[in-house]
Amino acid sequence: MKSPTSNADVHIEESLPAIAADAAETFVRLSQEVQAMGKPFRVALSGGSTPKLLYGLLSSDTFRGEVAWDNIQFFFGDERWVPHTHRDSNFKMANDELFSKVDVNSENIFPIPTEEVSPDDAAAQYEATLRQVFSEGSEVPRFDLIFLGMGADGHTASLFPHTEVLHEREKLVAAPYVEKLTTHRITLTPVVLNSAAEVLFMVVGEDKAPALREVLKGEYNPDEYPSQLLREAQGNVTWLVDSAAAGKLREA
Repeated sequence: MKSPTSNADVHIEESLPAIAADAAETFVRLSQEVQAMGKPFRVALSGGSTPKLLYGLLSSDTFRGEVAWDNIQFFFGDERWVPHTHRDSNFKMANDELFSKVDVNSENIFPIPTEEVSPDDAAAQYEATLRQVFSEGSEVPRFDLIFLGMGADGHTASLFPHTEVLHEREKLVAAPYVEKLTTHRITLTPVVLNSAAEVLFMVVGEDKAPALREVLKGEYNPDEYPSQLLREAQGNVTWLVDSAAAGKLREA
């Protein structure tokens, strides 16, 4: 269904595996379309339990052979402030579940630096990396696909409620200190997220239902519900949500 207050397409699925399968099919289709134009497919990955299942599908016999892995450039939408070997690292999860199981070129994997560097310097370095790789065309990188999740508080990537980064209009990458987590996060800013050709949200769980309703149908208040920022997206925004997360969408 089409969200009445945004450019988003909302697809309600019965289960997490169904969401992961749809996401995998979208990944394969878009990668083939972009590569058919003679371009590398540029995608930003997310962390969390839902992407883990997606990565497992992409590296499976069903999908692995459908993808030209050596012509994909992998980036990250955000990263926890932990070493890449830490169990909470988004890079580690993607590396364990996907990169190590397919024929991806290691030079085409661009993790966010988190070691022997300050958070602000890490953000600056990753912004420089983006500008170097996306050197053609617009000053703002235009990803072919960005995967996103949404927290029960409405945050996405590491854009949390009532943080200054929600109002960033120049930087591509930021290192906000998240008070509720007592740590820094490194994240792509709304500038980059809203410039993507395709954004794909995957949202699972009843605890997400109140925020999802506000994000898709509520008054525009991204300070309270940061995922609402994607209402300003230039490209297509697709929400793959399970029936539990969608439970409040039909309320008056």
